[in-house]
Amino acid sequence: MDVWSDEMMAVWVPIAVYWGQCTIFEVLMRLEIPFFEKYRIHTPEDRNRRNKVTFGKVLIMVALQHVVQIVLGIALMKNIDPAADQLKQEATLHKYTTVILSIFSTLGQSNEHTVALATQMAGAIQNYVVPSIQFFIAMVIVDTHQYILHRLAHTITWMYKYMHSHHHRLYVPYAFGALYNHPLEGFLLDTCGAAMAFEVTGMSARLGMYFFTFSTLKTIGDHCGYAFPWDPLTVCFGNNVKYHDIHHQAYGIKTNFAQPFFTFWDTLLNTEYSQVMKAKAEAKS
Repeated sequence: MDVWSDEMMAVWVPIAVYWGQCTIFEVLMRLEIPFFEKYRIHTPEDRNRRNKVTFGKVLIMVALQHVVQIVLGIALMKNIDPAADQLKQEATLHKYTTVILSIFSTLGQSNEHTVALATQMAGAIQNYVVPSIQFFIAMVIVDTHQYILHRLAHTITWMYKYMHSHHHRLYVPYAFGALYNHPLEGFLLDTCGAAMAFEVTGMSARLGMYFFTFSTLKTIGDHCGYAFPWDPLTVCFGNNVKYHDIHHQAYGIKTNFAQPFFTFWDTLLNTEYSQVMKAKAEAKS
């Protein structure tokens, strides 16, 4: 297979981004540059003292998860026929153009100018509007999938003991630890969730590459250990590094299950940290 095809890039680009971005954060942490340290959530001493797993083991487990991710990704992308997809895209574009022209005709606007305008509008719908909708729906699917499994992992004793407790050996999260999981949990929570979102939305391989890469960057950002005020992932999302860090602490481990994009499931199901604390305070009064 061509490694530069959209299908293969959807497999390896997010993984390459993970190791590259995590390396940058790891170097930043080890250099302890004063300007950046003021945005660090936990001290270096906390990371060394409180975490219950070695950095080497984290790297090994992340690499294992990526091997599984590559195998599933290739299997998923092998079913895609670029030529058939191109024909489908052309047929869809023609359908959009026909619908828009019929609307113009109904409005009494039918000439050469409207044909060109209809073609442009159809192209915009196909290339921008539909992918944006697919991207957003995929985010909701991933959030829903992860919230359900994540909350179950904290509710069912054996799931936490034998699977999810691995991730919570990191009381002080750092970038490389974003995908430090038990192999089965990594497969079910991250790999299957992303594959499900890709399949259900019917997104293209190229959009899949963008979505998987964005999801990777978001997950890294939620575990990176730095709350940079200029980071768009911190500013634009309520579910960010500070929000998720609460979940990694003993006082917040039964809250803030939502990940990696939105907080609406926590809000709707009353598992957001401030909601839980407020309910406990009211119960005591």
